[in-house]
Amino acid sequence: MKSAIKVLLAEDHNIVRNGIIALLDGEDEINIIADAKNGQEVLDYLSSGIEVDVVLTDINMPDMNGIELITNLRSNFPHIKVLVLTMLDHEKYVIQSLDAGAQGYLLKNVNISEIVFAIKQITSGYKYICTEISIKLLSQLNSRNSLGTNQLKSDVEISKREVEILSLIAQGYTNSEIAEKLFTSKRTIEGNRQNLLEKTATKNTAALINFVVRNRIID
Repeated sequence: MKSAIKVLLAEDHNIVRNGIIALLDGEDEINIIADAKNGQEVLDYLSSGIEVDVVLTDINMPDMNGIELITNLRSNFPHIKVLVLTMLDHEKYVIQSLDAGAQGYLLKNVNISEIVFAIKQITSGYKYICTEISIKLLSQLNSRNSLGTNQLKSDVEISKREVEILSLIAQGYTNSEIAEKLFTSKRTIEGNRQNLLEKTATKNTAALINFVVRNRIID
């Protein structure tokens, strides 16, 4: 039987922290092994030898905020995945978090199933941006071109169909699931995904999504 994913939670508000713990406590595949009020407490736990797979952290915290924590974890504990859980929905915080080394970004209005899904995604080697943020960013990309073709700052053209595929990729759907939603074949979606990687000169899905956000959404 596969062991549970070990999560360390960093959240400075007691009620919110206890609520998250209570929600995740019923998930067999997730084990909250410790909780902290700020980034420094997280580092203290890790320095003591505690084993952690994922740090689930807010951004706004006293003493050491989430961005500072992510940067420190990337340097000193690179094997640990980081998932941001915050109220901050501005694009700049998403970019700052990903640049610092986070693998995922969630808003606090997500449901428990999306938190669990995100944790599983990042521990499987993927990146994950919550549905609301993904749709917001990619809808901005789509709305900037009334002709159905989007011109990126880097002169890479993304078609309307590819924007649809990017949106579903960002939400964590597999090639098969995307094919089903768009009424096409898995092979077609695989081809589209590969074309997007080649167009943007990116090596994987996470880099692809990051490229789109950086080069078209963020001014």
